[in-house]
Amino acid sequence: MSGKFTFTLPAIGRRADNQRGPIASLAADPSVARAFATIDSSAADFTEEQIRICEIPAPPFGEEARARYIAARFTRIGLRDVRIDEVGNVIGILPGRSPEPLPAISAHLDTVFPEGTDVRVRRVGSRLCAPGIGDDVAGLAALVAVAETIVKAQIRLAGSLAFVATVGEEGEGDLRGVRHLFGGGSLAKRISSFVTIDGAGADWVTHAALGSRRYRIRLEGPGGHSWGDFGVVNPVHALGRIAARLADYPAPTTPRTTFNIGHIAGGESVNVIPSSAFMDIDLRSTAETELKRIEDFLLRAASDSVAAENSLRAASGRPIQSSVTLIGSRPSGEQPADAPIVRTAIEVGGLLGLRTSLNRASTDANVPISLGIPAIAIGAGGISGNPHRLTEWYDPQGRDLGYKRALLIAIALAGIAGADNSTSSTE
Repeated sequence: MSGKFTFTLPAIGRRADNQRGPIASLAADPSVARAFATIDSSAADFTEEQIRICEIPAPPFGEEARARYIAARFTRIGLRDVRIDEVGNVIGILPGRSPEPLPAISAHLDTVFPEGTDVRVRRVGSRLCAPGIGDDVAGLAALVAVAETIVKAQIRLAGSLAFVATVGEEGEGDLRGVRHLFGGGSLAKRISSFVTIDGAGADWVTHAALGSRRYRIRLEGPGGHSWGDFGVVNPVHALGRIAARLADYPAPTTPRTTFNIGHIAGGESVNVIPSSAFMDIDLRSTAETELKRIEDFLLRAASDSVAAENSLRAASGRPIQSSVTLIGSRPSGEQPADAPIVRTAIEVGGLLGLRTSLNRASTDANVPISLGIPAIAIGAGGISGNPHRLTEWYDPQGRDLGYKRALLIAIALAGIAGADNSTSSTE
């Protein structure tokens, strides 16, 4: 989830008055006090759970083993109707007095690391070091902990809660798990609000969705010897033309718009004209209009660059063939800073002594936000570093605040049976 916090709104602090609001009333419930005490006494167990989850590989499009583990944990906790759906999401329901509202609390199963990556966890002082330990094993561990703590503390919910571990949040997964959850899944029309726990930290809330487009441009030609066949079309030269044009694109700072060529490959040897080459490009913007503008520019640059190479090397007799594939398209969206679900998260943070910053990012929450469904992303607490790198680490310092925040947001959205439920994000 690194690189997602690209836009930050001014921080919003706790309530200025001393009146007890609905969040404080919920937090004063004896069952919530029991839950907080459980969190305070379970640090070692939480760490061991996080290590166990991390050491189950979950490469892109290979989350099955980790999904089976989470499903088994949901079952042992006592969630109902636990299942792995058609695309690989793990779903469990914690029933309340009523089936509605049904907020969903989520974290993603997948990592960015390919199959075969060593995911064993090393302890270095207070740090846990392993690929994926923060993004998003921290979120998965929090998801399990929140569900188990609510059950252990015997918190009686007014509505029900769906706990979901999604597939395909990272990279070319293109949010396929959460797309199915809201598109064709069994809960698609029932989920009233959505909270995804993604990464570390307890002082931020993502309330706005950062849209993106990701393309793979693949070019193919006849290839040949760098001396004897000089003059034939060269796919790498054409890719270079595209890259140079994109590098000169005047991306605006407001609305913030970015581009990146993250992967480029092709060819066989320094003295061989390559027969094929490709590159992957990531485009992002806080405004859908700007995203469309840079997307159109990229597609024109690709077409013009291939045409230029074919024209310059026309004597080769065989032109470059191109394929431009959309490999990722994340929707954008906006919720006001005073939306009920955002206000709930801010008030929960204030109750715990946290000062909350609001931001825009690309997470599983993009999909429900784009559909007009109340949704946020939050951190699991603790501190992390080097996400998406083999040197990733997580320090559980402050994790208890993250778990308490996630738990209190979840029960605020579902309501406690017999309590004032005016905190619901669906108001």
